[in-house]
Formats: sequence, C-alpha cells, structure tokens
Amino acid sequence: MSFSSPWLLLALLIVPAALALALWLDRRRARYAVAFTNLELLASVAPPRRPWRRWVPLALFLLALAAASTALARPRASVSVPANRATIVLLVDVSGSMRAADVKPTRLGAAQTAMGTFADRVPKGVKIGLVSFSTGPDLLVIPTTDRTILHEGIDLLSPEAGTAIGDGLGLAVQTVKTSVGDAPRNKDGKIPGAIVLLSDGAQTRGELTPLQGAALARNAGIRVFTVALGTDNGTLDPGAFGFGFGGGGGGGLGFSRRFPVRPDPVTLAAIARETDGKTFRAQSASKVQEIYKQLGGSIAHKAASREVSSWFAGAAALLLLLSLGSARITGERLP
Repeated sequence: MSFSSPWLLLALLIVPAALALALWLDRRRARYAVAFTNLELLASVAPPRRPWRRWVPLALFLLALAAASTALARPRASVSVPANRATIVLLVDVSGSMRAADVKPTRLGAAQTAMGTFADRVPKGVKIGLVSFSTGPDLLVIPTTDRTILHEGIDLLSPEAGTAIGDGLGLAVQTVKTSVGDAPRNKDGKIPGAIVLLSDGAQTRGELTPLQGAALARNAGIRVFTVALGTDNGTLDPGAFGFGFGGGGGGGLGFSRRFPVRPDPVTLAAIARETDGKTFRAQSASKVQEIYKQLGGSIAHKAASREVSSWFAGAAALLLLLSLGSARITGERLP
C-alpha cells in the first residue's frame, strides 16, 4: 500500500494523544472517588466494574481515529480490474469421447454447463469467443460481449470425431490476436487475452502438435489455461464415434467391446506451463463447474493502483458508531 499524501500520516499522532488523555481522566476520576470518605457507602452505591469491558468503547474510538487519520493520507492499493479490450476464447474438445458418461450427464454436457457459468462470471465488458475442435477446429462464436449469442453457441456443441488440439490452439490464438488488435502488452509481456482449453483425450488428428500450438500462444503473449476432463475409467462403445477413429483413446468400427477413453493431463499441463498458464484436472461435473467459476472471476483482469480512502473513511464511521453504542451499554464515557 502507498499514500498520495504520506506526510498527513502525522495525524496518527492524535491516537496516542487521545489514549493519554483518556488514562489521565480515568485517574482523575479515581482520585475524586477516594475523596468520598465513607468508603463502605461508596462501595455499596458504585456499580461493579468489569476491567476489560470498560475499555471496549475507548479501543473502538481509538481505532476509528486511526482509520480516519489514515484516510487523510489518501492510501492507494493494488486492486484487480478488468483489462482494457480483454478477450477470452473458450477452446473446447468435441471429439467422440466427449459422449462418455463417467462425468454426468456426459463429459460434454458437464463442460457446457460449466462454460455457461463461466460466461456469467466474467465481467460484462470482456469479450468471449468460442472455438471447438474435433478432426479440425471451428470458430463458432466470434469474441463478443453479447452473452446470449455465446450461450447459444455453447448449446449447439455436439460430439464429432477426432482430437486436433494443436490446430484448435492455432485458431484460438489467431482469434484472440484479431480481437485484441494493437492493445499494448502488460509488464509481463502478455496481451489482454487468454485461452481456456478443455479436452478429454490425447491428440489423434491435426497438422500442429499440441506443443506447437502452445508455442504460437507463447509467442503471441497469450496464457492458456487447461482443463483435463474425465476419469481414467471412462469407456465408450466403438460405434459412438461414427466413422473413423475416436478421440481420447482411439477405437473404430467393427468392435463390440467397450474401450477406455482417458484424458491426457500430462500434455495439457505442458501446454499451460509453456504459456505461463495454469492446469486443472476435473473428474466430476462439480469439479469442472468449480474450475470454470474460479477462472471466470480471475482471467482477463490486471492489477491497477486505486485510491482507497473511502474504505478507511467507511471503517472509521462504522467503528465510531460501535464505540458510541458500546459506551451506552457499558456506561463508560469517551474522552
């Protein structure tokens, strides 16, 4: 915390001065009490004192003085605010393995609910886009502040075939760059944009590898936050993928047995690490919901210095009211 007028902190000297005055007045009242020569009668009429409670009004009063004196110095604090021209792209895997029901109701259904919550948590001025990827990537929603359009795009998602994580990252990076435009980079070299990648399997399609896609994001100054969705026990019928092989574990037509569709948290963690992002593992609908809530309240924000004098002034007013109220209850007088 810093202060615009630090020399005004000298006003805090009023706090020890008020304390000294209160102690002096308390001793003075004690001397007058001793002047009452009939000590037995004095003891019978004087109310019993509770040592710690009698000091509560004074303590609250001194805290109010300290808060008010600090407000005079115009304190400034670093607070989190939405970044200018911020853009987030939701990059979601719609490979056939997203039909798996190890995460209820299905992996994709849980992801859709979580992304809807995310959209409602992000500040309204932040643009959000939607890119899906299966055998190839598709831009479903151009970054926009219209949450209705975004929710409609999320509702239209449906499982398809393979998993092209690298190509999906490539399209998401280009989408963020186009939306952000020539916005200046932050002190850490990042642009006001981010990608939230959710996938439930390993790459099975595409031209770019996942780490090549991550390199594009890193060079563009874009953080990628990754979510590995699904449990190691997820399985699917081969026919769930339609034609070709499925994402998130492979498989094909002509087989009657179920086969595993496992997530690939190692690759997703490497993508996040390469781009200075964070990685998460979601093995239940509640967990993926929790992750997207957390990300919705933190992504596309930046630290900014703001004057917080009003915080201290408000605290001073509240403490003063509490001091007056406790003084009435305890019967003590303020200095």
